[in-house]
Amino acid sequence: MGEVFLLSDIDLPVRGRTYVEPEGPHVAVGRGRDLQNGLAHLAARPDCTGLCLLGAPDPPADLSALAGRRLLVADGDPPRVRDFVAAAWKADAEAEWIHSARAPVDRIAEWCLPVAGVVLAAGSSRRMGSQKLLLKVAGKSLVLHAVESAAEGGCHAVWAVYADAAVAAELEGRATCLFNPDAETGMASSLRVGLESLPAWVAGAVVLLGDQPMVGARTVSILLRAWRREGAKPAVAASYRGAWRPPVLLDRSLWPELLRLEGDAGARQVLDQRPDLIDTVPARGRADDIDTPEDYARILRLPRRDQR
Repeated sequence: MGEVFLLSDIDLPVRGRTYVEPEGPHVAVGRGRDLQNGLAHLAARPDCTGLCLLGAPDPPADLSALAGRRLLVADGDPPRVRDFVAAAWKADAEAEWIHSARAPVDRIAEWCLPVAGVVLAAGSSRRMGSQKLLLKVAGKSLVLHAVESAAEGGCHAVWAVYADAAVAAELEGRATCLFNPDAETGMASSLRVGLESLPAWVAGAVVLLGDQPMVGARTVSILLRAWRREGAKPAVAASYRGAWRPPVLLDRSLWPELLRLEGDAGARQVLDQRPDLIDTVPARGRADDIDTPEDYARILRLPRRDQR
């Protein structure tokens, strides 16, 4: 996943763009005049998860190839784009539109390369002595800070991996909660539960820890923009004082290797051995995680403006 198949001579500077038909899951992007080619491509390639059209054509009689697929239409003529999208909805497409004569590259890239947030929230909290993820900082639980940072930072949807039912209750309605029955075996099992649960249309995942309340939406947003750039590496992480720490954005191409990890290993075990796979971007603020009562007390002593 992560490839963007261009059906015509479109200059779209995003990661994974190609004019050659991809072998694996992808999305297709074309001009309005490419609609018939796009529909034929969708019909022939079940692993093409969506179609983006720059310009709204007149809808043909048969849009059945769009059923169950994502569709984005960008056009400066509101009635025209509304008519096309209405026809696509009737064909059971997951359609959306942009009213713009010149489609914004960032918005197109966001649609082509959707990212999920995966919050790892199944730790045992042994060093804290109680469930640390429900502790409050600036009026919100630690785990809720992580989920909100992912959502507000631009993730299309957020999944949270938990072991304690109280954590799932805290996040009800805020994230898709995934129970990890093997949480005691270490972080690798939670990463596996999260990644294996993501739908096929997800191109990458931002992995956040549930005990880093200082990591905000701005950091997540920076990661998404950096990862979607043309030429970006498969992983992008936040850098604090010259060293990278979670959150980290992981392209789907990395997941098979990550799914083989065991015990307390995380993405760092793979990426530290392969620096060619990771970009880092400077992040503002702090990435403190909270493991002990002393850690928690230290965070609470920070000035209010630094607590988030």
